[in-house]
Amino acid sequence: MNTSEVAKLLGVSASTIQRWVKQLELPMERNERGHYHFNNEDIDLLKNIQLQIQTGTLLQEITPVHEKKPRKGIVKAPENNAELERLYTIVSELEAKVNSKADSVASYQLLQHRREIEDLHGQIKELTNHVDSLQSKLFEVKKNFLPDKPQVLDEGKVFRKKKNIVSSLFGFLG
Repeated sequence: MNTSEVAKLLGVSASTIQRWVKQLELPMERNERGHYHFNNEDIDLLKNIQLQIQTGTLLQEITPVHEKKPRKGIVKAPENNAELERLYTIVSELEAKVNSKADSVASYQLLQHRREIEDLHGQIKELTNHVDSLQSKLFEVKKNFLPDKPQVLDEGKVFRKKKNIVSSLFGFLG
């Protein structure tokens, strides 16, 4: 029986059954998924524990009446060491191939990054040359617009050409 079936049989929750097994360290069998599997002997033990709890005994004070011996399994020794050696060799070769592949991928990525950095350096040089060229052109333009001779003022007054009202209003057309 599984935990929920035993819990239903005893009239308690599945977590209560699990708590009893864990706190009392009962050696219960488990299936391949790790779930408890209870046989008739285990159910009788759990009924006895339930009876003790109902009579007022604390869970910490309960000693299982019937202790179950832990299961003993036999680990089968490898029969064929040659087969294990062959598998070990295959695994070692695969590890070497994986490491080699990882090294070649890392080397390729480093070379790719180096090419990208060199391209970026070339673009920076081009941009620097272009900025220098633009700055020299700007200097030439400023030089041509600035008068070489200072303006002379007659008695501190600047004479300006008078514009008529129409041309000042529509000066953007001319």
